[in-house]
Amino acid sequence: MVLGYHVIFGAYGFWLPNDSRGSWSDFVRSWEMFRFGPATKVDTTRSVARAPHNRESRLEAKEALTYPPVQFTGAQARAVARGFAASATRSRVRVWACSILPEHVHLVIGQHTSKVESIVNCFKGDATKQLVEEGIHSFLEHRSVDGKVPRCFAQREWKVFLDSPEDILRAVQYVEENPVKEGKRRQSWQFVRPYDPLV
Repeated sequence: MVLGYHVIFGAYGFWLPNDSRGSWSDFVRSWEMFRFGPATKVDTTRSVARAPHNRESRLEAKEALTYPPVQFTGAQARAVARGFAASATRSRVRVWACSILPEHVHLVIGQHTSKVESIVNCFKGDATKQLVEEGIHSFLEHRSVDGKVPRCFAQREWKVFLDSPEDILRAVQYVEENPVKEGKRRQSWQFVRPYDPLV
């Protein structure tokens, strides 16, 4: 029985659909990006971030993006967290761990009546709304005529199903330590609650 999920999703430009290490994408949308190869969809739930790959080719492909890759600042990360908090409160999603890094996000959340993909989309939407309201969205200068801003998050997410308390505790520890591995401080967000297997 699924008790929760460890989800990872990137900021725009973080993980390309044709990354040679693999991706969760089914196709490449733009011709400029397709020149660097077709989508490299994989089904593994294990991280492929440390797999060998051609770094120069990956960085060259990022130059073909429509907009510059997003790198969240500290102020933007705090706005994203406020968006996540609003989403979690409204939909009653239990969040057991959260790390908002410059290029991607890790969350450990409890099982819910909604699909995990829908929950992630709501979190992204509320975070985007918060960034726009605070005037710090990365693509404000690229607004369309109707006022919409380009997405600052990648479309899909990587998800791992957690079906035991031990799995959840391991995922929580991994997410909490993730910023430290990147030389940053451990994060603490008010909307995150400690995991309690009895609740």
